Amino acid sequence: MAQDVGYEASTPPSASCLFSVDVEDWFHILDLPSSPNLAEWDQLPSRVEANFRNLLDLFDEHGAKVTCFFLGWVAKRFPNLLRDAAGRGHEIASHGLSHQLVYSMTPNDFFADISEAKSIIEDAVGKAVSGYRCPGFSVTEATPWFFDLIAKAGYSYDSSVFPAPRGHGGLANATHRRPYVVESSYGRIVEVPISVVPVPLLGRPMCFFGGGYLRLFPYRVINEMTARLLREGSPVTFYVHPREIDPGQPKLKMGLNRHFKSYVGLRTTRSKIDRLMKDFSFRTFGAYADSFASVPAPQEKQQ
Repeated sequence: MAQDVGYEASTPPSASCLFSVDVEDWFHILDLPSSPNLAEWDQLPSRVEANFRNLLDLFDEHGAKVTCFFLGWVAKRFPNLLRDAAGRGHEIASHGLSHQLVYSMTPNDFFADISEAKSIIEDAVGKAVSGYRCPGFSVTEATPWFFDLIAKAGYSYDSSVFPAPRGHGGLANATHRRPYVVESSYGRIVEVPISVVPVPLLGRPMCFFGGGYLRLFPYRVINEMTARLLREGSPVTFYVHPREIDPGQPKLKMGLNRHFKSYVGLRTTRSKIDRLMKDFSFRTFGAYADSFASVPAPQEKQQ
């Protein structure tokens, strides 16, 4: 199944800002020779607890509810983090188990990874998990089985599609930049893609709303792009990682270009999130996906 095959609702729900945290540790940097392998993770000093709770406290200050995409390894090692987040009213979702790029895995390995992660997270939090996001937004045309397998594993919505070119893949020719429905072989999946904005000067869409993009761009630009998408009736999807508010984290060995992308603007992230929370209202990905899923499909899809 092609990753961009699906349909948008004829009358989508009102545009909203959706905020998410990909809950992983400082050493979970993809596609980097110096990144420690899975067998070494337990021996490394973890910083995810303090950083994630720092974010939770910030969300509490604004009464904001967000979606927390937990890496299964983090959920297994720190189950109290999930319970703390859930107890504060946040949505708990899955980021897979072992933080591997989707296109680097076989379909069987991918299914095992997302199924085990779902089980670990549900055991920790005591409730069903409906949302998934893959590491690195690594859904590409080379992973045609992606939606079938996440539906088979029991997920009902996804936020893995990056509808523009990027370092770990992306869908350069994506036709959907707003949420859409995929009718997989195992049921319906609501896809909530990462928000991008067309930039004619560059000849391609750009993201301003997460990761290095959020750290690099001035807040004025992020605010303007957010307001633009909302005026156009599109939801705006934000994402951060706990390490992105931690200037004192250990730095992995990498080239200058990758070092810039990984560590630029770490001192600005928390203040930008604080300003976003003041300037916009937020809801969870799951709440948005639920409202989107209830919207009737186009007439031709109902026949």
